[in-house]
Amino acid sequence: MRLLLCALCLLATAGCALAQRAGADGDTRPALPARFDFEQVVARARSLAAQPFRDPHGVDVPQWLLDLSYDEWRDIRFRSERSLWRGTDSPFEVQLFHAGLYYDRTLQIHEIDAAGVPRDLRFDPALFDYGKNRFAKRVPRDMGFAGFRVHYPLKNPRYKDEVIVFVGASYFRAVGRPHVYGLSARGLALDTAQPSGEEFPYFREVWLQRPAAGAAELTLFALLDSPRASGAYRFVVRPGESTVVDVELRVFLRAEVRVLGLAPLTSMYTFGENDPSPREDYRPEVHDSDGLMLHDATGEWLWRPLDNPRVLRVNSFRMQNPRGFGLVQRDRDFEHYQDLETRMELRPSVWIEPRGDWGAGAVELVRIATVEEITDNIVAYWKPERMPRPQELIALAYRMHWYSEDPARPPSGRAVATRRDRGNFYTVHASDDARGYRYLIDFEGARLAELAPEAALEAVVWAGPGGRVVEQQLLKNPVNARWRLSFLVEPEGAQPVELRAFLRRGAETLSETWSYTLEP
Repeated sequence: MRLLLCALCLLATAGCALAQRAGADGDTRPALPARFDFEQVVARARSLAAQPFRDPHGVDVPQWLLDLSYDEWRDIRFRSERSLWRGTDSPFEVQLFHAGLYYDRTLQIHEIDAAGVPRDLRFDPALFDYGKNRFAKRVPRDMGFAGFRVHYPLKNPRYKDEVIVFVGASYFRAVGRPHVYGLSARGLALDTAQPSGEEFPYFREVWLQRPAAGAAELTLFALLDSPRASGAYRFVVRPGESTVVDVELRVFLRAEVRVLGLAPLTSMYTFGENDPSPREDYRPEVHDSDGLMLHDATGEWLWRPLDNPRVLRVNSFRMQNPRGFGLVQRDRDFEHYQDLETRMELRPSVWIEPRGDWGAGAVELVRIATVEEITDNIVAYWKPERMPRPQELIALAYRMHWYSEDPARPPSGRAVATRRDRGNFYTVHASDDARGYRYLIDFEGARLAELAPEAALEAVVWAGPGGRVVEQQLLKNPVNARWRLSFLVEPEGAQPVELRAFLRRGAETLSETWSYTLEP
């Protein structure tokens, strides 16, 4: 839910060196173990899954804080001089978020010291500057925090930038050195795009492990909860040019779900070159990501450009032990966005690299119609073929790359532009009722650029049931050394038609597979 996350960029001045306690008066939770490890969180998750869900909504946060205006809430700023680990030899610092407005549940946060002993981080209104607001004395002292963000000298050794933030349900997002915040990740997705409605699990408790002097990584643990699932998570964050986040999870279902979305990513796509804006807008493109990229165990790379559909659409890409998938911002040209405020060309891509055997399943891509760019309308996740039973352990590990460019993804030619028009069907058929479309796909790559215009390069174009490819043409663009594939396709009915295309020379495949859905 992008609206919940938009506030992050407006809280750029925050921090805390927090008061600590071994336990709070009236705290009825089980005592924390003397020495902490991941298995303690797994045990908590397993225990929660065996109990009825207790929803803290409407309990942890007073209603009057939820009724704040956006301007009132964003005027609450964490005091940067109080940052956790400020003034120590740790390169990391942690700053916290105040509950209210959209954030109706709180997160209990602990620090694990060098001896492995956890201590609670105690909420105190004095940690915040309330700006023009006059309600600081009304804020409950035992309320808890809405979330947190981690700072690290990412871009400048003299300044600690935000590198990753956890706030709102199980949402988190990170950046590498050249990035501004863009798409988000989640701990778990349940029943996405189902008529019954989606369930949003949330992180209810987090443990931050104090880094050693000069450490290059930060480890944290999280406990997830929701009406139908609980889970334990371990995150290891390594900031850099591309920030890497290793994720290990153990999830238990309380009850059956229809769609279990693992390693979910959430992004925004409003319009672009293949799906122009229906309204006047000075910006040619508006999106955090412009495509879904997949790498199958067979070695095939697949590229699915995103679009903003008229109605909800779900595409499923079946795989056995996937090598990776991700939502990618491939277009890095400012001239294609023209937005000096949001700098969409600097949004990170996220690549999910599975660890171990994920078995059979599918990457699902959900596209939701939207007219507002503040709405996240794109979701991608791994859906296992076999749905786990309630109380059955779900164990998964993966590495997330928050990056800009990687020539190894894919190592061959890539589709860098997709465009569509009505082609010459109007002239050929001489009728306003013509239902054909022309697609133009530009492929780019080092091997492709080396080929002469007369090279024996072949385009393989396929249309699924309900579509017919009428003609196609492939030529080398003398302006930019890309290869342009143009083909005409005519739908034979009113149903969506799946399209695929790739380039090859003899038996050698020289590009990823471009994949698209024609919506007649």
